[in-house]
Amino acid sequence: MTVQKPKFIQAWECIGCGRIEAPQPCLGICQDRPMELVPRAAYEQLAEEYGRMRELVLQLALTSPRSDQWEAGYRAAQKRARALVDALQFHPPDAKLSK
Repeated sequence: MTVQKPKFIQAWECIGCGRIEAPQPCLGICQDRPMELVPRAAYEQLAEEYGRMRELVLQLALTSPRSDQWEAGYRAAQKRARALVDALQFHPPDAKLSK
């Protein structure tokens, strides 16, 4: 499964009130509807985090350790997951990860 990168639009945001406009030619049938926008930097950060988590999940799903090495494989995956949690600062409040 491939993830399509979304098409970004250029818009203008008022630094005073926050109004957002994206000028386009009017076809005479326009209707204004509310929509939700996300700043590009926030989207790109989430996309990067998703990619790193996806990599870990695929490794877990597609790796089969030898029968006598399952615990070592589990510990290695757990170590990688904890490093990812630390790097991405996913600690929920009151979370205590045992090491």
